Amino acid sequence: MTYASFTNLPASTKLQAHSFDDGRAIAGGVGRSRLTALLVVAAGTEFLLVAGAAYFAAVLYHRVVLLEPPDSARYILESLLISTLDLLVSIGLRQYSRILTQPRHVFLWSGANAVLLVFSFFVSAIFVLKASGDYSRATVIIQAGSVLITVLCTRAIWFSVLQPAIASGLIDARRVILIGDPGHCLQFSARANATGIRTIRSFDLPRARAASLVPAHPDAGQAPPDVRQLVADCRPFRVDDVVILISESDCGSALALAAALSDLPVDVHVVLVGSIDLMAVSRSTQFGNMVTMRIFQSPLTPFSRAIKRGVDIAVASAGLVLTSILFVIVPLAIKLESRGPVFFRQTRHGYNNEPIRVLKFRSMTVMEDGDNFKPATRHDPRVTRVGRLLRRTNVDELPQLFNVLLGNMSIVGPRPHATSQNESFNALISSFSRRHNVKPGITGWAQVNGFRGDVDTLEKMQRRVEHDLYYIDNWSVLLDFKIMVMTFFSKKAYWNAY
Repeated sequence: MTYASFTNLPASTKLQAHSFDDGRAIAGGVGRSRLTALLVVAAGTEFLLVAGAAYFAAVLYHRVVLLEPPDSARYILESLLISTLDLLVSIGLRQYSRILTQPRHVFLWSGANAVLLVFSFFVSAIFVLKASGDYSRATVIIQAGSVLITVLCTRAIWFSVLQPAIASGLIDARRVILIGDPGHCLQFSARANATGIRTIRSFDLPRARAASLVPAHPDAGQAPPDVRQLVADCRPFRVDDVVILISESDCGSALALAAALSDLPVDVHVVLVGSIDLMAVSRSTQFGNMVTMRIFQSPLTPFSRAIKRGVDIAVASAGLVLTSILFVIVPLAIKLESRGPVFFRQTRHGYNNEPIRVLKFRSMTVMEDGDNFKPATRHDPRVTRVGRLLRRTNVDELPQLFNVLLGNMSIVGPRPHATSQNESFNALISSFSRRHNVKPGITGWAQVNGFRGDVDTLEKMQRRVEHDLYYIDNWSVLLDFKIMVMTFFSKKAYWNAY
């Protein structure tokens, strides 16, 4: 990298500094120190709790199951080894520092992975040290389970404490200096502030002539005085990052400026103005022998799909067994009240917009499908008395457990809409079809948050789509189980059920 881009700067050029002081430029150091202290306390707390969980799990197993109280000193060293391994793995993988940038479920999943690594190392260690002879497999399993629960609970609590404090400004996650147009710096600072990134100062970007953007030998010359002064002005603030905001015409200047800023012990970033929204949803990834910006990715990896499919089969099978009596009572009630079939099959869009046939208990006097479909409304005369009860209790959806077993639906996912609804709203909502990047579900995040029933306005459908896309972008097994529980116990899950 060279400084040739700056060699033609006028001698009189003055780089303007813009203060972002609002009482936090000085206090930022305190906020950052507070964050470091809290992360140390969090790691120390987890160390102690993991040691305690491993020790008491082994002792209780001996007392309650084996009915042979062990010596009080037994399992102390092993428990300390487990907690030490957990601490080393967490520090080595920088798991606690990533609490600043990861969503809750990713942070918790990293903790579960840490426990898996810890007990892999632990079992290997006691085998190599020939200490596994009197260490039962049941003891290891009990300790692993208790440590896993302890780690997940501890991290969930710390996440709930730290994230709101960072968002509210009580704690500074990172402190930055911005270099670029003052207006762009203000916009970037406002966006970064929500994640605990505090802007301490901003400077104007040095401008160079296009003719000077010719590559030169690394020893071609030193940075001009103004650039050296900029580096010197940045140094006393001891920030974590310097962000250079550029337009396309500033790329050469930015590369040369980044080389000059490499003299500082900071991370140097370059952001193309006008692409902040694009970069916010993109990730750098290796694509063959190139590095690309991946904007979107498939919501579920093959491994995640396999896990979700396994949960679907298990839950659907259990659901059919537990509700088998309803498959006798409900058809009788439907037949006694009105003529017509017991089951209602309707064409809806499934995964990848492919049409599927969704099965339901018939709850209306009509069998509308396709372009003839008209959604049910409150006090709809087409809904039978039995059907009204079925719809309010969600029992009419039970036959979709067979759809789940067949593989064209999931227990949890965006609810499938009639094909006519999809065609109407797809032209009005830009990301509407992205709902079909996963299998549709019997229940979903939108439904348990009250966004079910008739969508007679565009705003209602937009809110439903927003919740569906949140589910897709934040999927986890824990989120699926949370939605399943909320389906039964959340009042919102029964709103607009008619």
